[in-house]
Formats: sequence, C-alpha cells, structure tokens
Amino acid sequence: MFFLLVTLLYTKNINFISCYNNLNISCIKSEKEALLNFKKGLIDPSSRLSSWIGEECCKWQGIVCHNRTRNVIKIKLRNVFISDDEGDGYQSYELSGVISPSLLVLESLSYLDLSSNNFGGIQIPKFFGSFRYLKYLNLSNAGFGGTVPPHIGNLSRLQFLDLSSYSINEPFVNNLLWLSGLQSLKYLNLGSVDLSKVRNHWLESLDMIPSLVELHLPQCMLSNLPLSFEFFNLSSLLVLDLSNNGFTSLFPSWLSKLRKLAYLDLNSNTLRGMIPNELANMTSLQTLDLSQNSFLEGQLHENIGNLCNLRELDLSLNNFRGDIIKFIDGLSRCNESKLERLNLGYNAGLGGTLPDSIGFLRNLRYIELWNNSFVGMIPDSIGNLSSLEDLILAWNQMSGQIPVTIGKLSKLIVLDLFENNWWGVITEEHFTNLTSLKELYISTNSLPPSPPLVANIYTKWIPPFSLQYLKFRSCRFGPKFPIWIRYLTKLQTLTFRRAGFSDILPDWLWDMNWELEELDFGYNQLRGRVPTTLKFKPEATVYLMSNFFEGPIPPWSSNVVSISLSNNLFSGPVPFDIGHRYPDLTDLDLSQNSLNGTIPLSISKITSLVTLILSNNHLTGEIPDIWDQVPILYTLDLSNNNFTGRVPSTLGILNSLRFLMLSNNHLSGEFPLGFQNFSSMITLDLGNNQFSGELPSWIGEKMPVLLALSLRSNMFKGEIPREFCNMTSLHFIDVGSNNLSGKIPSCFGNMKGMTWDPESQRYEGQLNVYSKGRDLLYKNNLYLVNGIILSGNHLTGEIPEELTNLSRMNTLNLSMNHLSGKMPEQIEKLGQLETLDLSRNEIHGTIPSGMASLTLLTHLNLSHNHLSGRIPAANQFNTFNDPSIYMGNPGLCGTPLPNKCKDDEETEPNHQETYHSSPSEFGEKGFFVSIGVGFVVGFLGVCATLIIKTSWRHAYFQFVGYLGDKLFVIFILPLASWRRSRS
Repeated sequence: MFFLLVTLLYTKNINFISCYNNLNISCIKSEKEALLNFKKGLIDPSSRLSSWIGEECCKWQGIVCHNRTRNVIKIKLRNVFISDDEGDGYQSYELSGVISPSLLVLESLSYLDLSSNNFGGIQIPKFFGSFRYLKYLNLSNAGFGGTVPPHIGNLSRLQFLDLSSYSINEPFVNNLLWLSGLQSLKYLNLGSVDLSKVRNHWLESLDMIPSLVELHLPQCMLSNLPLSFEFFNLSSLLVLDLSNNGFTSLFPSWLSKLRKLAYLDLNSNTLRGMIPNELANMTSLQTLDLSQNSFLEGQLHENIGNLCNLRELDLSLNNFRGDIIKFIDGLSRCNESKLERLNLGYNAGLGGTLPDSIGFLRNLRYIELWNNSFVGMIPDSIGNLSSLEDLILAWNQMSGQIPVTIGKLSKLIVLDLFENNWWGVITEEHFTNLTSLKELYISTNSLPPSPPLVANIYTKWIPPFSLQYLKFRSCRFGPKFPIWIRYLTKLQTLTFRRAGFSDILPDWLWDMNWELEELDFGYNQLRGRVPTTLKFKPEATVYLMSNFFEGPIPPWSSNVVSISLSNNLFSGPVPFDIGHRYPDLTDLDLSQNSLNGTIPLSISKITSLVTLILSNNHLTGEIPDIWDQVPILYTLDLSNNNFTGRVPSTLGILNSLRFLMLSNNHLSGEFPLGFQNFSSMITLDLGNNQFSGELPSWIGEKMPVLLALSLRSNMFKGEIPREFCNMTSLHFIDVGSNNLSGKIPSCFGNMKGMTWDPESQRYEGQLNVYSKGRDLLYKNNLYLVNGIILSGNHLTGEIPEELTNLSRMNTLNLSMNHLSGKMPEQIEKLGQLETLDLSRNEIHGTIPSGMASLTLLTHLNLSHNHLSGRIPAANQFNTFNDPSIYMGNPGLCGTPLPNKCKDDEETEPNHQETYHSSPSEFGEKGFFVSIGVGFVVGFLGVCATLIIKTSWRHAYFQFVGYLGDKLFVIFILPLASWRRSRS
C-alpha cells in the first residue's frame, strides 16, 4: 500500500510539473508572426490590440491557445462595446482594414469571431473556407459586403455560422448549393443577407442540413414561401425566424411538420388566410410570433387553444378580426396552460369582450391587447392571475368600471388602461396590493367639463408602490392637487391632464428630487408660478398648456427638448438666452400668453428646432433674419402679434418647412421670392398683413403639395394666376379682401383636393377660416375644411360651371366682387356645401331649383344681386327665413320676402269675386248652411199648409189634443196615485 501511494504521488507530481511547464511554453513562432501580419492590416483606433507584443501570443487579448500543443485555436475580436452608453462611442472601438491571408498558418483554428466591427464593405475572404477545423464563425454586423464566397461550404466541421448584417454593406449570395457541405451545422443566421437570387429554391438548399437546430433568415428578400414541401429533413429545428421577408402566401402546411419547434417568428410579412388547425399539433412550440403580418381574412381559431405547451403567442400587427372568446376558452381548457405571454396588439378588427375564462390562464405574465377594438368591462377574474406583470389594454373601446380585483395583482409592474371609455370611481382599493407597480397609465376618451372617471382617494393615503411612470388623463382628481404624490420619490413621468385641478401647486412640489422625463399638467385651472427647481432627464418634455400660470417663462435644465406653455398668463419677454438655455430643444409653444418684446436672436442656437409657435402674444419688431441656423424647422407660427417689416430672406432657405403662419401682423412687401424653395409646404398663411404686388405664378409651380393657402386681407393686385390650378391637392384657398381682378380661373374645378375624402388626407394644422358668417379657428382639424374664398376683390365674369366638380367643397364665398351671369345650373352637385355666399355681385337669373337638394347648407347669402323669380321652398330653404339673405334682389319673390310672385297674385280673390275656400273650409261651412236651409224649408212647408188648408188645420189640432189626453192617462194619473200612497 505504501509503495502504491508513493507511485501515485510521483505520477501526480510529474503531471503537475508537465502542466506547469506547458503554461510557460511560448506560442508557436510561425503563428505569432501570422497574427502580427494580421494586425498590420487592421486599423485599430482604440488600441484594442495593444497587448499584441512580446513572445507570449497566447496571452494576447482575444487569442486562445491549446493547453498542450500551444496552437492558436480561437480568435475572439468581437467589438464588445457595441452597447456603449456614450451613444455612438462604440464606433471608436471598431476594427477595420483588410484581413491578411497569413491567418492560414493557424491550421488548428476552430473559433473565429470578428463580429460588430466595420470592414467597410470588403468581401468575406475566400480563404476562410480553408480552416478545416473551424467550428464557430461569427462575422455578423462586421461590415462585410459583396458575394458570400461558396468556399465556406468546405467547413465540414462548422457548427455555428452567423453572417447576418444590419448595415448598409449587406452581402448577397448567388446560390446556396454550398450549404450542402455544412453537414455539422446547428446554427445558421443569414439575417439581411440578400437571398433574392435564390428565393425559388432556398428551402431545398436548407433541407440538405439535417443537423440544423436554429435557422434565422430575417429580412433576406425571399418573398417566396412554398406552401408545401415533399421532402423535409429539418425535423430537428427548434428555432425558425423568417420575419420581414414580404411573404404573400397562405400559411405553409410544412411548418406543421416541425414537431420539435419551440420558437417561430414570421413577423413583418404579408401572409394571409386563417391560422391553420395544424398548429395545434406543434406540441413543443413555446413561442409563436406571427406579428406584423397581414392575415387579411384571418380569425383566431379555437384549435390554437390546444397548444397547452405554448409559452409565448405574438400575433400583433396583423388584420385578425372577430372576438377571442373561443380562443381563450380553448387555452383555458388545458389542465395547466403554460402560456406566459399573450400579445394580440394592433389588430383593428379584433374585438368583442374579454371572457371570464382568461382568469384560468394562471401562468400568464404578460397580456398585451393594445390598439384593437375590444369592448365591455375588464372581467373580475383578472384578479386570479397572480403571476401577471404587464396588463396592457390601451387604445381600445372598453368601458365600464375598472374592477377592484386588479388590486390583488401583487406582481403587476405595468398597468396600461389608456384611451378607453372608463367610467365610475377609482379608490385606494384598486391599488391595495400593487406593491410591484412601476408604470400606471389610465385615461378615458371623454372630455371635460365632466369626465365620468373620478378618483376618490383618501387625502392621507400612502401608496403601496413606488411608481416611475404615472399618467392620468381625463380622470377627475381635483380640485386639490393630490398630496400622496409626494411619496412617489422615483417618478420619471408625471401626467395629470384634464384632472379638474383648480389649485395652486403645493410648495413641497418645489423640493421633490425627481428627474423627470415628462411633466404634463395640461388643461386644468392650476394657478400661481411654476416650480423652477424641478430636474429633468435628457430629452424631457414639459406640457403645462391651458392653465392660469403666471410670471416669466420659467428656467429649467438645459436637457428639456419639448416645452408647451400655451394659453396661460405668462408675461414678460421671451428669455433672451433661450437658445443657450435649451440648445437641444425641438418643440417650443409659448402661444396665447401676454409675452412682449422681440424674438431673441439666441433662437438661432437651437439647431434642432422643429416646431416654434409664438402666436397670440404682444411681440413686436421685425422678424429676425436668423432662420438659416435652424435648418430642420417644420412648423413656424408667429401669427397674431405686432411684427412689422419684410419677411426675412433666410426664411426662404428652410426647405423643410411645412407649416408657416404669419397672419395678423403688420408685415409688408411683395410676396417673398425665397418662398420658391417651399416645395414641401402644406399650409401657408399670410393673411391680414400689408403684402402687396401681384401674386406670382410660380406659387402653383413651386408648391405642388400645398393643401391650404390663405392670403386674405392684404393688398395683392392683378389676376389670379392660372398656375394656381397646378396645386391639385389644395383643399382650401382664401385670397379674399385684396385688389384682385380678372376672371375666376375655370381650372379651379380641377383641384382634386376638394373631391377627396378628408379622412384620406388627415394632417395636423391650424388656420383662421371665415366661414358660416364668422371667423372660425380650425385647430388640428383643418383637413375637414374644403373651400374657396375669393370675396372682397374686383373679380368679373361668370362663376365657372367647373366649380361644381368639387364634390367635397363645403365653403364657397365669392361675395363683394363684380361677378355676372347666372348661378351654376348644376350647383346641386356640391352636395357637401355648408356655406354659400354670392352676395354683392351682379348675378342675374333665377335661383336654381336644384339648390333645394343641398341639405347640408347652413349659411346662405345671395343678397344685393339681380336675381329674379321664385325662391325655392323645400328642404333647407324652409330654414332660411331671414329676409336679409335675399334683400337687394328686386326680382325675387316668395317666402321670406314680402314680395308675392305673379302666379300667386293671379289666384288671389278680390271683393267682387266669389270666395274660393279650401276643401276643408268648404266642407265645414257647407254643413251648417245646409242645416239652416233645411230648417227654413221644413218649417215654412208645414206652417204654410196648415194656414192655407182648413181641413188639414182642424185634423192637426184634433190629433194634438188626442195625443195630449193619451199622455195624461199614461203618465200623469199613475204619478198622482203613487204620491197619495206615499203620503
């Protein structure tokens, strides 16, 4: 035993010494030289390869050697700084340059990773196919381009191959026949590799790799997804990703053969039809992702519910329709459903109610049903889902009271009930056990003054959670600001929009140590000054619009990017250093306040500014010439101020400008030449200024996509250029109250923008429109206005009949001109017309009878023309009972004018003529006349006969005497006898 023990110790000692000596053996010299040559071809801006010095190459960063032979077996040069927090700083760690073929010396290389670098579009080296021991090759997102060399097919031992690319240098393949040589391959990722040339046989090529376990082919431009496949060897697949390829076929039947499949991703295609029953046979499926497809006729099939092993189901961004009751019922029938994630978001036709059976899916952790058409209440059974972490029902049509059983969900992290039709009361009970809650979003679609959703929370309530995101909209908390907010010390978003507050912000709000991403107290009646000590995170937003805040514009931290303080009582100047204070600002709205002074020049420092709205203040001076410094400005609204002078020339440089409102100022000069650069302009409003000169014809040529144009109340002269008709998308034009002359271009009838459904060209914009007899502000619904306003000019000629082609036009105002001729005969074609004003012209003829069919017409003015004939008396004309509508037209007659029409006068009776009654009058009076005549004739006939004929007179009185005696015997005598008996 002792001898044996000594022998064992000796052997161990020898092995230990051998191992120790191996660790100190230098790497092979030829391989070291090969690595140094490889390094020479690389560009290494961050000196990641600074350790590649000396003799010990096995200790160099990214190099791994075999413990015994000291051969280099691994090169691991992945850019691990891809997620660097410094934004794009990871780019400084990217290796680039060329790859030296000296690496061929590394005959034992089994692992090569150059991913997440940038080799500038060079081709993958063909000699990579000569590493006969290579098992792992990762070149993903490394900037390789060109053709993928088929030589890679020589790597018979390769198990992992990732050539995916999400950069501009996307590689492509001419064929996939080389895949047949990769018989050991288990993982293949060709994401974003262009496979369009092999799209008809890609599946056959992949079927030659029976060992494949994971296959990722997203965004490969395949487009052709075979519906069936006779020979199928990919039975070992666990993961299949075919997303974002533009497939348009039905759901392929061969997918049901993948019995081991655990993850399926077909998102971002255009698949159609129904989800097949065969999916129920894929018993190993754990994740099904069919999101962002377009199953045009798809319905959620009940048999999907048989997938009891299903862990994740993602059918988002499709066109599924119908309800999900049977579908959920099918899942709930499993003895123990394993479903953890249910994502049916963004399926417009998917709706109905949520069934109670959803409460049986006890393992559910995520319910995502956002942006659908679900209705009804949240079932009380939702409280049974004790593992639930996310409940997202936002943007549906659900209604009713929010169940208090939600308060049982102690693991709930996200509760998103935004934009539904909730009503009732929210109390502390709704939040009793929500100790894990981090995000809370609740809003209702109803608007003030009386939102049906009311919060009745005890004043001294202490919330059980520590929220990071809190959003309430149209939920009444007021009038007092809730004190319990002070316990939420980790808030990043705080929104109480339309909360019914009529309070002063509490002092403790100034001391909160929040770092907010969003602050929104919009549309309340909060008073006082805004806290200036609040801290904000980068790219934070502040919305305090429509309150009674006062004082100067508050200074906040410089990382705020969006500020809306409109419709308050802020006063003083716009801060002179606003551009230095908020250098990253993208949106600034200070409209509808009492600001004075000039526009500060420092705005030119806000180079990222997209929206600037300073309208409805008391700003003065000239508009500064600084706009070339804000190149991406999209919206500029300086209307309703007191600006003077000319439009600055640099404004014309902004070819990104879409909305420009300068109306209601004192600006002058001719139409700015610089506006020729506004090729993408959508709304242009220069109304109520002092612009002069002729309207340039290039407006119609240089602004082809203009939708709304207002030049009203200026001093423009000359004719309306026919080139305006080139703006075929224009749906509103107002050049009223100028000095324009000439005829109305008949080609105005070609403006297709006034024939389209307004919903088809919905956009955000605002404009003051003179319609229905008054100025109306259209804000965010300007797309609904389709109109032509040419009033208050010197236009002549007839009203073009072509205007009746504008079937969607709802406002036509041609008043106060010198138009002549007749009204358009086919005016009834303007079926959407609501406002028609042709007053104070020289129009003659009759009012077309077809106008009676304009049932939407609510404002009409035809006064002071030369119209004649009868006013129509049907439909809407029965409501136009104001004589001023027609006054100044002596030839008009009929209601509501006192003038009677001639055909009415011819039928009216005089004193010598017989009165003609209506049938009803004749029947009533004739009845009484006939009775009177009959009585007279009958009375005179009887009396005259008795007077003239004596024998008849004696017989008559004899009969009367006999009749009296008879009545006396029958009635009087018995009555007397009865009385005596009673007495």
